[in-house]
Amino acid sequence: MVWSGCWNLIGVLASTGGIAFAVIALLPVELVISVGSGAGFAMVFALLISAIIWNVGTWYFGLPASSSHTLIGSIMGVGLANSAMAKGHVFGEGVNWAKASEVGISLLVSPVIGFVCAALLLLLSKALIKREDLYRAPDKDQPPPPWIRGLLMLTCTGVSYAHGSNDGQKGMGLIMLILIGILPATYAVNLDTTEVSVQEIAQSAVAIRSQMGRHAPGVALAGYQTSADELSSYLKTTGVSTERTYAAISNECFEISEMMQGKKSLAELSIDERRTLRTSLYLVAESLGKLLKQHKLTDPEDIAAAALLKSRMDKVTKFIPLWVKVAVAVALGLGTMIGWKRIVVTVGEKIGKEHLTYAQGASAELVAMGTIMAADYMSLPVSTTHVLSSGIAGTMAANRSGLQMDTLRNLLLAWVLTLPVSVLLGAGIFAFGLNLVIRLGVK
Repeated sequence: MVWSGCWNLIGVLASTGGIAFAVIALLPVELVISVGSGAGFAMVFALLISAIIWNVGTWYFGLPASSSHTLIGSIMGVGLANSAMAKGHVFGEGVNWAKASEVGISLLVSPVIGFVCAALLLLLSKALIKREDLYRAPDKDQPPPPWIRGLLMLTCTGVSYAHGSNDGQKGMGLIMLILIGILPATYAVNLDTTEVSVQEIAQSAVAIRSQMGRHAPGVALAGYQTSADELSSYLKTTGVSTERTYAAISNECFEISEMMQGKKSLAELSIDERRTLRTSLYLVAESLGKLLKQHKLTDPEDIAAAALLKSRMDKVTKFIPLWVKVAVAVALGLGTMIGWKRIVVTVGEKIGKEHLTYAQGASAELVAMGTIMAADYMSLPVSTTHVLSSGIAGTMAANRSGLQMDTLRNLLLAWVLTLPVSVLLGAGIFAFGLNLVIRLGVK
């Protein structure tokens, strides 16, 4: 387990952060851009507490529940509660349903892939590798042959690395939300952005301002806040683009270019300017992304300029400091080393009626590693526990070893209940937290 914990740690350190911000994208845009407000603190509090309650509870009973499902359910609960409690909101529009469906499909399909592919891989190995010791249950208290031990070490290492690279990013996203809210002077924008990058964004913003202006001839929006509100409305699930959307992007780009023009470093901005800049960058980047995804921009020059500016802006607002990666890596590695036994016993010994063979374990781990790494490449969160558990179940079915229905029922129950329970926990805790900060007078 020490070896596995170390590779969990390495996986976290090597991750890109794409999944962290894909999960955050599920949140209502008004909470993401106002994370330092009372509502923002209530949101972070709800996400942390609801995830801890469900994950610790299922761990205690030895059920390999999905931390991904838990966090996503909590985020959806927060979004639904926010839309129900905020004035002028339609219930349900507080969740980015397009992103939620994309994430939901990955969480639903990945266990099916794990089951089918692990079963097929086991059958293929039986046809090609004629070693009986691979396909019989290991003798009790008897170590495996060296070559089998090496194979299992390789597959275990791959799963641990993949687990760290995927699951660790969810923790990074939460930590960044907390840091942006508590220490906006340091973490609202990436202060390590080079002078060249600062000037590139300023110049690109000027170009985009002109291009967006062509889509909104004669449309004038009064003030920064009006533009921000217009883009926030557009970024809701029900938001549609109008001439005012293009005018708002044009206005925000003017604000961005004015703030960044001539600056050698973002550290030269005041705390309030950094907050304002982060909001403008986030709104413009997400709005450009939505326009591109919906194919609202047809001119190749506009498309190229919008994609380039979004990429540059994302680097300023969607960043993860090295120390955050290290902190999450250490926590995940230690958690694996300390709390592994309850889950491992369930996964390894209680899914099938017969003891897991070396070939079954290796097949399930290889498929889990490949599935999770593919999800990493596409910046999609998946559940390591669900993919691996379903992979083992697939090898048991292919091997005709029989399945322990009590264990499968418990796993299925945890899988089915995680999302709705997390939604309710997230919504309830957010509502409590928001009422509390309102009573305390926190803005």
